[in-house]
Amino acid sequence: MNQQTLDKMKRMKLYGMHRSFQNVLEASTMNNLTTDELLAQLIESEWDDRHNRAVARTLHNAKFRYKASIEMIDYSIERGLDINHINRLADCSFIKQQQNLIITGSTGTGKSFLASAIGNQACLTGYKVLYANAARLFSQIKVAKADGTSLQEYARIEKVDLLILDDFGIQPLDSQSRMILMEIIEDRHSKKSTLIAGQVPVSAWYEIIGDETLADAILDRVVHDAHKVELKGESLRKKRKIEQ
Repeated sequence: MNQQTLDKMKRMKLYGMHRSFQNVLEASTMNNLTTDELLAQLIESEWDDRHNRAVARTLHNAKFRYKASIEMIDYSIERGLDINHINRLADCSFIKQQQNLIITGSTGTGKSFLASAIGNQACLTGYKVLYANAARLFSQIKVAKADGTSLQEYARIEKVDLLILDDFGIQPLDSQSRMILMEIIEDRHSKKSTLIAGQVPVSAWYEIIGDETLADAILDRVVHDAHKVELKGESLRKKRKIEQ
């Protein structure tokens, strides 16, 4: 009977419950558990298994640039990072409140790593995240517009709780890219959070966006309620190369 129960659990994809029940049988501890205790153990194991698989799926779908975590962040004095500020961001309340985050700093100061770490923490907290290089995402949507699938692409972006636009402002936006950015920001405004990381300070976004009216609209929707992190110091990549 126990083997039949195990087989049915597997066929019903109750993998956590299957593993827990199998362990109980192998350890011959079932007689030591009350019915309530056994049921609670099986349910808890199934719950944990589904949660872990959901987190793994979310992390995979996010497509982070780095395998980064909050615990791996370097708080060297020269970087100018406030550990208390980062810990407040790591609780992901800014996502719950549909607020934005802007990370700026020179080349190599760790903007992408920090963005990936915060995104990773958001996934662990249960939020859906999408990490994208800004220029590549705009190009992808241009192709989608050409083949008539842009609505699906916008819908995919709109539904994530945290959109990370990395390497923003490496080059000025053309007319189509600035309209795409506006559409993305408009869809997410006051509904979902956006993290923008780039070398260019916010004061130079007007020049990068290239249209004063659109720039006003974009900055109004992104900046006014945004948390800001400015990374300082020399390039970490250069520093590591010298140390090696």
